[in-house]
Amino acid sequence: MSEVNVTKEKSPAKRETAPAEFKEFFKPVLPFRSFFHQSPFALMRDFSAEMDRILRGVAPATDGGAWSPAIDIQQCNGNLVVTAELPGLKKEEVKVELTEDALIIEGERKRVHQEDHEGFHRWERSYGQFYRSIPLPEGAKTDQAKAELTEGILKITLPVAEAKKKIHQVTVEEGTKTKPAAA
Repeated sequence: MSEVNVTKEKSPAKRETAPAEFKEFFKPVLPFRSFFHQSPFALMRDFSAEMDRILRGVAPATDGGAWSPAIDIQQCNGNLVVTAELPGLKKEEVKVELTEDALIIEGERKRVHQEDHEGFHRWERSYGQFYRSIPLPEGAKTDQAKAELTEGILKITLPVAEAKKKIHQVTVEEGTKTKPAAA
């Protein structure tokens, strides 16, 4: 029988390193210590932040669904002025209502973008509804409200009565000292 010589040599280990994005994605979502050293609210906040981190860049940005337009509310010169940013909407797509105690702005946007190029046809559709209810101050004169939509900015002007401030001053009296109770 022939003899076989076996020698042990250490070969340099080639460890392939994963890309940084891969390592970041599979980083532990919640460290083990979190369960024992945080309040349930902090744990949920951390979990939510980690889910946002994991899904960042994975979930597609959407332009549809519910949306909430930016609203600015001011009171000046005896009027309540509400301004809402409604880009691309027409007056037929916006509804303004007043109740005894609230101003309601609601509507729906419908956008269709169509492109025709050589070799492909592209359609993008986005839809979204919104509903905003703004509480009105006492003395608002709802029958005198005016609303106008100009270049995507809805401006609602509503006269309000000046609030009367009731101030009642309380007299501060001198207190008497009490002796500590004997033990």
